[in-house]
Amino acid sequence: MEQTPYRAVFFDLDGTLLPMDLSEFMQSYFESLAAYVAARGIDPAVFTAGLKSGIKAMAAHDDGRLNAEAYWDAFFEVVDRGEIDWTPFINEFYENDFGKIGKGVVPNPAAARVIETLAAKGYPLVLATMPMFPLRAVQWRLAWAGVDPNAFARITNYENSTSVKPKLAYYAENLRAAGLEGADVLMVGNNTKEDLACLGVGMDAYLVTDHLLDPEKFDLSQVKHGTMEEFAAWVDALPACENPATGIVAGPVDDEL
Repeated sequence: MEQTPYRAVFFDLDGTLLPMDLSEFMQSYFESLAAYVAARGIDPAVFTAGLKSGIKAMAAHDDGRLNAEAYWDAFFEVVDRGEIDWTPFINEFYENDFGKIGKGVVPNPAAARVIETLAAKGYPLVLATMPMFPLRAVQWRLAWAGVDPNAFARITNYENSTSVKPKLAYYAENLRAAGLEGADVLMVGNNTKEDLACLGVGMDAYLVTDHLLDPEKFDLSQVKHGTMEEFAAWVDALPACENPATGIVAGPVDDEL
């Protein structure tokens, strides 16, 4: 394989590194969170309404606020702040109950192999997952996938991101965090709308087809694609990274970058 220009590789998580039915996961997530708050004396219907309001706010806002700020602002328009210290209350859920949701997930060993191989070849890695969850929730999902969170220089989450997929602003923000241009990056995902939006900022893409989501009815011949096992073989043939990105920002990105 000829030397590539890649200076970093970005990865989607759900359906790409993590073999999961997203609709089933979201249903289990909502049910688990509702049971958690109900057991602590909070009306689950009101809480769920606030949760959904916050999710909509994260998807819609474009005012430069962190997604977490947009979420909580919208959440408290529905849910009374009351006397609950919401930060430790929510952190407890994500530290404990959330982890149980992935109990039955069977990881694809090829995913961990891909990450280990790319790291060994010197490619900096960014987990470019939908940033609507706290970092702890993303770490749990990586664990379910059998992938080490420490392999990633940056993990997008609602506390370090100001946009969401498939907005070009999301990809631009992560390019700024890595100090890169689009042509420097390979984006690996499974969703033709959310992940292939990266093409709009000049990134290259590899579409993993094991759990393909194709709302765009995309012509797959236009991008590299294959199963995770096939991608692992492709990565095996990839040359070492000659000019890796350095100083990738893990936290919120300064607008001046």
